[in-house]
Amino acid sequence: MRYEHFDIELNFRDGCDPDFVPSVNYYILDTIDTMTMIKKRPMVIVCAGGAYGYKSAREAEPVATQFLGAGFHAAVLDYSVAPAKWPCSARELAHAVAIARKHAEEWKVLEDGIFVCGFSAGGHLACTLSTMWDDPAFYKEFESLGIPAGDTAPWRPDGAVLGYPVVTMLEFTHEGSRDNVCGKDAPKELLEALSLERRVSSKTVPTFLFHTAEDGAVPCENSINYVLALRKHGIPCEFHLFEKGGHGLSLCNELSSVYEGQILPADEVWIKLAITWVKGRISPAANV
Repeated sequence: MRYEHFDIELNFRDGCDPDFVPSVNYYILDTIDTMTMIKKRPMVIVCAGGAYGYKSAREAEPVATQFLGAGFHAAVLDYSVAPAKWPCSARELAHAVAIARKHAEEWKVLEDGIFVCGFSAGGHLACTLSTMWDDPAFYKEFESLGIPAGDTAPWRPDGAVLGYPVVTMLEFTHEGSRDNVCGKDAPKELLEALSLERRVSSKTVPTFLFHTAEDGAVPCENSINYVLALRKHGIPCEFHLFEKGGHGLSLCNELSSVYEGQILPADEVWIKLAITWVKGRISPAANV
């Protein structure tokens, strides 16, 4: 396995923290010539949660290692948080996807198998790129590359895996995430624009989601309303609503827990389900 670290240099730093340098760590599995069943692998880029105020280590490398164990390449994005505001972190994730696609041949990454994965506020970040990848904010960031609007944007992910995501900035929102990414006095227009259940369209990427009915921080209505929007627009999706468990469960087992209440064998299956879902979305040429 090889390790690649990239600092992300934004062309437009409006809303960013001038003292923070975002970066992404890529973990690239070796693809050996004699392993004729494996030509290229999908890539999953992980965005930890933390209310856009910090990034939870429990939702970063522990999750990435599970995808690596499944035979996928993986990455962890160290994105901007408060005082940074929209669209800073979203542009950073766009660069992380574009870097993976630029190096697809060298790293043996499936060009149509680059997924974003996020938890809580990191889920909102991943969902933002999933729904708004064709927003002018992204074309402005990459305009120096001469890329026209369309479905070939190299920062467009091919799918998303969302764990108990913040989706809306309106009813059922997580106030801390909303205030950190939008500002406490954000105009209604911005809150509506970043309520991603409203941004679903025919261009939104396929999505896997899981949530718990007992989540007291980010109500499960965030995921439910997003799934309803995906269904309305005919976007492929898979959704698992688990009965038990609070917020911030990560892998739901000892590998990512800090107390016993985060160990939930019934919920732990989500990562296996997500891996199976990703395999079902990728080209048969991967064979992972």
